[in-house]
Amino acid sequence: MRRWLGSVAVAAGLAGPAWGQATGQVPEASSVEVKVEVNVRPGPGVVGDVQQRADPDFDPTVVRPAYRRARPRVLFDEGHANFHTSEGRYRPFARLVANDGYAVTPVRERFGPGVLAKGDILVVANAMSTGPAGSAITPGEADAVRDWVGEGGSLLLIADRAPFGVGSQLLADRFGVEMSLAQTGDPANSLWHPANLLFSRENRLLGDHPILRGRDESERVGRVLTFAGQSLRGPEGSVALLKLGEGAYDAALTGGATTPAAGRSQGLAFPHGKGRVVVLGEAAVLSAQTIGAERLGMNVPGSDDRQFALNIMHWLSGLLEPEAGSR
Repeated sequence: MRRWLGSVAVAAGLAGPAWGQATGQVPEASSVEVKVEVNVRPGPGVVGDVQQRADPDFDPTVVRPAYRRARPRVLFDEGHANFHTSEGRYRPFARLVANDGYAVTPVRERFGPGVLAKGDILVVANAMSTGPAGSAITPGEADAVRDWVGEGGSLLLIADRAPFGVGSQLLADRFGVEMSLAQTGDPANSLWHPANLLFSRENRLLGDHPILRGRDESERVGRVLTFAGQSLRGPEGSVALLKLGEGAYDAALTGGATTPAAGRSQGLAFPHGKGRVVVLGEAAVLSAQTIGAERLGMNVPGSDDRQFALNIMHWLSGLLEPEAGSR
């Protein structure tokens, strides 16, 4: 795997009102019992007549970029009817990593050896099937990505609950990742709604991994907030970045039937051959979006979602653990 080294990056602070709460800092998680609710976050992109869009006021400035000369090449998938694109709802993420020194290129072609050879990191965010319910990514494409990662590429796969996760399920399968496709809740470790999950040092739901430790104390991730995602189970050797608590459950979007999700995760990191993989079961965590006057993602105050995003990229590009092919 090609490893990139650079200077220390310092993330700017977060600001803005939180999704589900008009203003203020992220409070501690509540242990109040609440009923199961599903379909909290919209699909596709609309709450009533209010559009879900990238926050135009989000500041993607990185004071000291990680890379100034040799720039890791990021291929941003936009060829699978993606709900999130580099100029759409994921524009804040794309601008943030570009300002950190990554060279971001939208990719609208199908995945194959020739396309993948042009990049070092592949980002796939909520690929969606345009036909009958099923994978947006063909078996041949999934095989190509698996083989490319095995030879040293890095994959960031982001797949929300159904219907979004269905489009990426085949690709997740190639790496031994099981997706629930249901909406995950945890009343004891959530904010404003049981599907808005809080992972923190205090509730011990953050894993132990370089992505969460960063390179120094300024990059240490202490609180991650997610918004109505799904649960994941990783392959042997994977590390749960965002661990689900004892009371976590998966709620089916039809009928609301629940199954336990304790021991599962909303974020995984693991090596694959010579390469690296991060899989997230929730997409808004790496975004900065607005729904009317409300916000969700990296623009929510009091969370470390922004630094989490940068650290994920730093690990995938080898800035964290530069000599290690695995954790």
